[in-house]
Parts: sequence; structure tokens; C-alpha cells
Amino acid sequence: MFSDILLAVDLTSPETQDKAVRTAVEQAKAFGSRLHVLTVVPEVHSGIVAGFFPKDFEGQALEAARQQLHAFCETRIPAEVKLQHVVAHGTIYQEIVKAAQQTNCDLIVMASHRPELSDFLLGPNAARVVRHAACSVMIIRD
Repeated sequence: MFSDILLAVDLTSPETQDKAVRTAVEQAKAFGSRLHVLTVVPEVHSGIVAGFFPKDFEGQALEAARQQLHAFCETRIPAEVKLQHVVAHGTIYQEIVKAAQQTNCDLIVMASHRPELSDFLLGPNAARVVRHAACSVMIIRD
């Protein structure tokens, strides 16, 4: 049913990702899918905030994210699952939707915290992904 699955993970809080990882791995095993594990490094190169970071900060952040993502997957994704690591850079929900399109994914799996009042007014990344994705989205509550 699913040939390519995108698993979006937040490496800043890996412990909250475990249920989503298990679910994505189960789906990938069940359907023989390729699992694309994505993390997004937010942009900081524009605006007033950018002046507080060294010029090579984003490059270093992307390299650190690549290393962290590989380590994250090494301990959580079984070797028999076909795997692709994806590190994106930009607005989180936009990069998730874009990665799903670029990798031809037919399912996005991501963790989401319990909604708070502000989430109903502003919309968390998970809600934005659900609204904008062209494929099915499975939200796993932590």
C-alpha cells in the first residue's frame, strides 16, 4: 500500500519520537517500503537574529544534523529496512511537505505533542503538514 514513507523526526527531543519511529518501521516492514527519515534545521540567516551567529553556523548545523540523524537511525531503524537519510533546511512544515513530494512518498509519519490552546490558534507543524501534504499523513501522539 505504501512504497515510500517519510518519517519526520525532531532530533532536539529524540525521546518523543520513539512511538512515531516504531510506527513508521512497522509500516515499512509490512509493505516493504523505503523509509526516508527527515530532520529539518531551521533557518537563522535572515533578520536581526542572524547577526548573533557566526557566518558558517548554518553549514555546521547542517553537518551536525547529518551526523545526529545517522546516529539516531543507527540505533532505531533495523538493518533490513530500506533507508534514506534526509536533512532539510528551512521552515519545518514546508520542508516536510517538500521532502514528501521530492521523494514521492505516499505516507508521512510524524510525532506530535498534545495540543495546547495556542496550537488551536496558530497551528503546530503537524497540523500544517496535514493541511498542505498531497499524501496521507499519520500523526502519532507522544
